[in-house]
Amino acid sequence: MKTPQLIYGKRLTGEEKLYNFFAMLGGITVFIIEYFKYFFIPPYEIEETKKHMADFGMKTLPIVSTMGIIIGFVMALQSYFVLEPLGATDFIPGSLGISILREFAPILTALLFAGRVSSGIGAELGSMRVTEQIDAMEVSGINPFKFLVIPRVTASTLILPLLTVYVIFVSLFGGYLATFLQEQMNITYYFNSMISYIDMNDVLQGMIKTFFFGFMVGIVGSYKGFTTEGGTVGVGLSTTSAVVTSSLLIIFIDMIMVKLGMM
Repeated sequence: MKTPQLIYGKRLTGEEKLYNFFAMLGGITVFIIEYFKYFFIPPYEIEETKKHMADFGMKTLPIVSTMGIIIGFVMALQSYFVLEPLGATDFIPGSLGISILREFAPILTALLFAGRVSSGIGAELGSMRVTEQIDAMEVSGINPFKFLVIPRVTASTLILPLLTVYVIFVSLFGGYLATFLQEQMNITYYFNSMISYIDMNDVLQGMIKTFFFGFMVGIVGSYKGFTTEGGTVGVGLSTTSAVVTSSLLIIFIDMIMVKLGMM
């Protein structure tokens, strides 16, 4: 027997779940509109944005570093087992480089980033909401959206592409380690062979999507935090929901871009 879904201690019917889903999509859309509405209006919270960029980057760096080198190593090793019987191991650097640049580094980095950052934003803003700190800011004449949301969303949009570039290099190095262990391939030959297969279009196609991913992570985390209710239980639910929603939207955006031929 399935356990009924509970939100703030209340069982939801199918109609209520559907309503909440579309309400969430509408709320996220409003947040996106509000972001672009206030983004160009001074004052600009540049220092806050820098602080959040450093914070988001440091939170995510250890896990994406580990993921990057393992992904590169495993992909190169699996490619070797497939191509070695065909005598085509020279194609490993090129195929590895294209796969990592176009898809694996951007999407996997974004998903890990969502797990660390979107949850953090949701928990932080959710705690401020339930403890009425956001309400206090509004009473004081401070625009909480401008001060709390804009810097976080901007920071996540800008830092994710930088993390992705880092993961690309780490993954390619992990791939080299695997090819060296199997083929004793020279590092100069490895990278020269890879570069001969990669063009600027591959780089751009992999990087452009990371701005959309980072933006969505910041927006979803902020939305979930801002709309938190139900005390500490609500904060926990908002945090979990922020991770799940942002991860699903990342995959959906990537699928749409690939389908449309943009990526």
